[in-house]
Amino acid sequence: MEAHGRGVELGCESIQIWGQSPRQWRPTRWKQDDIDEFLELMADGPIKAVVIHAVYLINCATTDREMRRKSLDSLVHHLELGDAIDALGVVLHPGSAKGEPHEEALPRVAEMLRAGLDESDGCRLLLENTAGTGDTLGRSFEELNRLIRKAGESKRLGLCLDSCHMFASGFDISTADKLSEVIDRCVEIVGVDRLACLHINDSQTALGSNRDRHAPPGDGELGARGCAAFLSEPRFEGLPAIFEGPGVEGKAPAKADVQRTKELRASGRRARRRRR
Repeated sequence: MEAHGRGVELGCESIQIWGQSPRQWRPTRWKQDDIDEFLELMADGPIKAVVIHAVYLINCATTDREMRRKSLDSLVHHLELGDAIDALGVVLHPGSAKGEPHEEALPRVAEMLRAGLDESDGCRLLLENTAGTGDTLGRSFEELNRLIRKAGESKRLGLCLDSCHMFASGFDISTADKLSEVIDRCVEIVGVDRLACLHINDSQTALGSNRDRHAPPGDGELGARGCAAFLSEPRFEGLPAIFEGPGVEGKAPAKADVQRTKELRASGRRARRRRR
């Protein structure tokens, strides 16, 4: 409920929540009264979509048996919560190979994705593209598509595209034309129906840096033009766009960040109309 109220206060149309404390494995057992109240708020308020971000503790690629058990339990908990609150999906980082060749780690990730879907009902599982730091998986559309195929190609599997991660992993999306070429490739490899959610974060670091360092939209290396293009990409129309922060105040997103993001979207749409 606090997340919903905060979203309304900031002028959001979409919100992202944690399914449990991001710093510990123990799941939060939500009471049915709390879930019912949240559903009522979603039905009556200006927030149109909620997505759940899985905790970073999860590593679907791990070889450690205990870590795999905890990761799967947490993943299933998030998906079950998503079912309960009618979330658009659960956003998940695919994991880290921890020094192994990616080709050896991918089947383990796919196995856990399949298990998580099998043990839940209908909530979508959205793989987030990564910045390419260290041994993280999911930095390319080809790798994301391999995970989807190995996990059985369920319609419940989709993508959450993060603009900072995309830029940091080497995709030049600094203009509308360059972004269009990248999304052409994404759609060709993964399919437009897999696009489900956006993280609109600018990047503190340069193109291809492989570093996940967020900046407020328009204030980083991607810049106002790149963020405006991302927010106005026609194939993203209707998708929830989440700014994760830190914002202009140096901490959680503020109202000024939400307003700036809306202004950038409007600017991007005007620029696209002028080019027609």
